[in-house]
Amino acid sequence: MSDQPKNANTSVPQNAGPTYNEPGVAVIRGVNWGGFLALYWKEVRRFFKVQLQTVWAPSITTLLFLVIFTVALGRGDRMVLGVPFADFIAPGLICMGMIQNAFANSSFSLLVGKIQGTIVDYLMPPLSIGELLGGLVAAAVTRAALVGFAVWLAMALWPGVQVSVTHWWAVIWFGLMGSVMLALLGVLTSIWAEKFDHAAAVTNFVVAPLALLSGTFYSIDRLSPAVQAFSHANPFFYAISGFRYGFLGESDSPIVTGSVVLLVINLLLTAICYYLLKKGWKIKS
Repeated sequence: MSDQPKNANTSVPQNAGPTYNEPGVAVIRGVNWGGFLALYWKEVRRFFKVQLQTVWAPSITTLLFLVIFTVALGRGDRMVLGVPFADFIAPGLICMGMIQNAFANSSFSLLVGKIQGTIVDYLMPPLSIGELLGGLVAAAVTRAALVGFAVWLAMALWPGVQVSVTHWWAVIWFGLMGSVMLALLGVLTSIWAEKFDHAAAVTNFVVAPLALLSGTFYSIDRLSPAVQAFSHANPFFYAISGFRYGFLGESDSPIVTGSVVLLVINLLLTAICYYLLKKGWKIKS
């Protein structure tokens, strides 16, 4: 029998160097909140450095829509859904500005990384696919919320427009669902696009037409049945109609139906974006 004590540890030298995990063994377990917040603040600071262009300019543009349409179509005696025309289009314009800027923010991140060759900055950090997707979407929703607040503030100060909130839960829910939907669509666009022209094509031929034909400037009950059917197939319509309900207490569509439709679309877009990011389609060589 050996005289060596049983509790002696002879397998690890006293001057042993640093130890390393086996390949494929996760070092950060659970959610990497530090990495997630770092990505989120990076994206927020990116658009906030040019806030005059990314936040305040859209609010001025949206306010001009309000002025033009109320002057051209909003006669003093014109009522829509039981409220003056200016009060009717104001919530829709706020929501339209939010969702368009959510798309603009998320469609830029990965695309500029691919064009400038800095996509590795998104792929190399110890972030899971969910954390990467969540950081991009959260930053886009933040920009949408800031634009929405700026537009609301401008309209609140504009004479002759009433933008007081009736149902806060509807404003928050439909504003969030609409912004998340366009943020996910923007991520999907940035994955697919190979140059800025591709992203601009989606903006001009998909986002802008669907936003303008979403009932922002009119009530669909005055349209023909065929056009009403098209409006009900437009997911932008449910976001804007539900958002308007939060201000006016009236809407063109059932609120529960719109909530479910937007939730299902967001879950579907999340699954598609997650799958494409995991596969590295058009991102990883």
